[in-house]
Amino acid sequence: MSILSSKNILLGISAGIAAYKTASLVRAFIKAGANVKVVMTPASKDFVTPLTLSTLSKNPVHSTFYNEDDENAEWNNHVELGLWADYLIIAPATANTLSKMANGTCDNLLLATYLSAKCPVYFAPAMDLDMYKHPSTKNTFTTLQSFGNIMIPATSGELASGLVGQGRLAEPEDIVTFIENDILGKLPLKGKTILITAGPTHEALDPVRFIGNHSSGKMGFEIAKASASLGANVILITGPTNQQVNHSLIQVVPVVSAQNMYDAAHTYYKNVDVAILSAAVADYKPKEISNKKIKKSDTTFVLELEKTKDILASLGEVKQKQLLVGFALETNNELEYAKGKLKKKNLDLIVLNSLKDKGAGFKSDTNKVTIIDKEFNIKAYELKSKAEVAKDILREVINKLDA
Repeated sequence: MSILSSKNILLGISAGIAAYKTASLVRAFIKAGANVKVVMTPASKDFVTPLTLSTLSKNPVHSTFYNEDDENAEWNNHVELGLWADYLIIAPATANTLSKMANGTCDNLLLATYLSAKCPVYFAPAMDLDMYKHPSTKNTFTTLQSFGNIMIPATSGELASGLVGQGRLAEPEDIVTFIENDILGKLPLKGKTILITAGPTHEALDPVRFIGNHSSGKMGFEIAKASASLGANVILITGPTNQQVNHSLIQVVPVVSAQNMYDAAHTYYKNVDVAILSAAVADYKPKEISNKKIKKSDTTFVLELEKTKDILASLGEVKQKQLLVGFALETNNELEYAKGKLKKKNLDLIVLNSLKDKGAGFKSDTNKVTIIDKEFNIKAYELKSKAEVAKDILREVINKLDA
């Protein structure tokens, strides 16, 4: 899955022959999983039709502040378009449009949207060779980049005028790749590897029965997705769960039992930067596992249990450079138990859940956590979606990595 998946892409199109490539560019963004809206300069409609772009993007295409043919038409709000966008990409960006962007000229909807956008802005120049080389154009490039705008360089080749040289709009696939790489390169966890455990473990009694718990794995999966969105390479070791994830930066390692999870965690742990153990691992397992289904006979059934290996403590014992994060789910004396676990298991952070808090715990889409570091600094958070809780946890992880 692309880093652009679920992102809002606003594509601005100015009036150059290269506008014909924008149909393919919209398709490339859609293929990457992005949501796409299009804003065109009025003159760009001579090169590619709004109907084509609206069909491909599945959104209306905007080119004027209002529909002059409809006296009851609503105003196309450039501020709302700019706020909707996670990224604004202007492609093709002609010399005329770029000059206006650099000088604050605002004579069409695209330029008004650009001037009000709060998101990162990418521009992909497309023009003839002599225009591309002109000193005024080079000054425009420098000015726009000084504003924080990101330039996607034009390529060399045969141009519409017949000249051969730099000025061709980058190919749609190359534009998408450029943006993906640029975003990834700036993400705070780029180059970091994070191990995450999630879900329950199932401890077999016989071939058809097991001891387990109510963990859904949602919290761990949200942490994995949030880590990948921040650029990390993620190893997600998960017990049996219905949760799913599809991301190029997430490697899913399915396991069943506590022993399976222990083995997998130790296999990968030595090569990671951060380990976040959110799985609800069984504390006990049957001492004997029947190789045949246990028949119902007596009115009572005595089951002898033995402790499973403590994965979190074992990783704390061999910890070297890793940042180790554990979870504590408690029902009473929560802070005291969490602080004791933090120290005893050699953790850097512990995330405390209380089953007393409504909306927290297993199977819920929300969670309420308190994060404690090894200096016993405490941060308590309000009830939030597990996706937002994941961001809070990773914010604390990033702060510790940067410290």
